[in-house]
Amino acid sequence: MVSRLREQAGYCRDLGSPFSEVLLERVADDVVAKGPSLALLAPHVDDPGPSALGLRLMGSVHALVLAGRAPGPARHYPSVGGDDDADAAWTAVRALLADYPDAVRERLDRPPQTNEVGRSAALWGGVLQVLASLPTARPVRLWELGASGGLNLRADRFRYLADDGPGWGGSDAGVYLDGAWTTTPVGLPPSVEVVERVGVDVLPVDPTTPDGALTLQAYVWPDQSTRLSRLRAAIDVAREVPADVRRGTAVDLARDLEPRDGALTVLWHSLMWQYVPRDEQQAVLAEIDRAGAAATVSAPLAHVRFEPVRPESGGPHRFVCAVRTWPGGADRELGEAPPHGVPVTWS
Repeated sequence: MVSRLREQAGYCRDLGSPFSEVLLERVADDVVAKGPSLALLAPHVDDPGPSALGLRLMGSVHALVLAGRAPGPARHYPSVGGDDDADAAWTAVRALLADYPDAVRERLDRPPQTNEVGRSAALWGGVLQVLASLPTARPVRLWELGASGGLNLRADRFRYLADDGPGWGGSDAGVYLDGAWTTTPVGLPPSVEVVERVGVDVLPVDPTTPDGALTLQAYVWPDQSTRLSRLRAAIDVAREVPADVRRGTAVDLARDLEPRDGALTVLWHSLMWQYVPRDEQQAVLAEIDRAGAAATVSAPLAHVRFEPVRPESGGPHRFVCAVRTWPGGADRELGEAPPHGVPVTWS
């Protein structure tokens, strides 16, 4: 458990959250010292690595802070106007773990729901490039695996600002992604009609409810104000733009996948594939191939993904946006980006 906590602390450091890094290192130290962290986390000692126990704990505490139920830590949490003193925050968090363990346990059993809005820069950018390659304009049907709260199913309502100027999206967009792309791909359609938004998740979150909005915000690291701001803006968009996010597995949704005449059908996902069991991965891919075989020029299909790949065994991951399109089944890499999706460097 301790090694996994320190590994997750390093992950926070590498992705720009020194505040979370310090807290997770202190939790690991506290487990070694048999402090209150150990009593709280001991029932999860056999949880597998991908369960991200340390991040679950940080999200549980952050939810209490955001809800006004942890005034001690709140004085130091930047997400609620605190002073960003991670060492002082740990002293208050440790007291919270010792005095109110049941409050922390309320969310500890659920996986982190990082519905990262920045990843839409890669996903929607990929869809726009598919649309640019079609002989005629098409409306879009968006289907998402591992949708969480379905915020990225509203990606067409965001504005994507590029380093070279043009970007994509209207000035009235609900979410602005500054520096979304290093360059703007050529030939993008100026506007897109999305006619269907469907997602699936093993534990979906409704962002239009107070509890759902709190859950999604809790898993954003407290010192990353830009991510938190765009998440909150995306929640506002979700209240205006409905999406059908169902509870189920990836293969449940893939079985329903069918091309539709007159529309581009898109199945996409981001940073969730590694959590899908291998046998289910194979079943999902088989269902996508089945749907692809039914695609035609008037009913095209695209499988867009933003997922980590490791070109060399033991080497570093790359986070790649790629797309496979039908008819034909051609597969190509479009670009890559940091794990949170911004900025995307197109190939």
